[in-house]
Amino acid sequence: MLPTDIKLHLKSGILELQYTDAFFKLGAEFLRVHSPSAEVRGHGPGQEVLQVAKKNVMITKIDQVGNYALRLHFDDDHNTGIYTWEYLRELGINQASMWEQYLQKLKTAGQSRQPLEKDIQVVTITPLKS
Repeated sequence: MLPTDIKLHLKSGILELQYTDAFFKLGAEFLRVHSPSAEVRGHGPGQEVLQVAKKNVMITKIDQVGNYALRLHFDDDHNTGIYTWEYLRELGINQASMWEQYLQKLKTAGQSRQPLEKDIQVVTITPLKS
């Protein structure tokens, strides 16, 4: 189902989607951590990458992709997710449960939504299995 109206609020990072039967407000952080990109979802089951430190991420612009989707551009340089109309509606319908699952995954992994200070870089080393 196609939205009848789409608004991006640049200051708040809220994407509003109006449908004939529903209205959703989706925040930039929520959209970023649930990006349909391979960077987030991986290339198959079990390859998902938990997105951390995205609390202050913002959407800088949106592009329509054909007649089927939006491309969201985030200020952390992520812009490879193609959000189909169906996926955006799914995000709107399931926002509360998906957000709770995300917060639980962060907690289980000992990670945080809080961004790192600008002068810190983290490198994760994965030991080779012998």
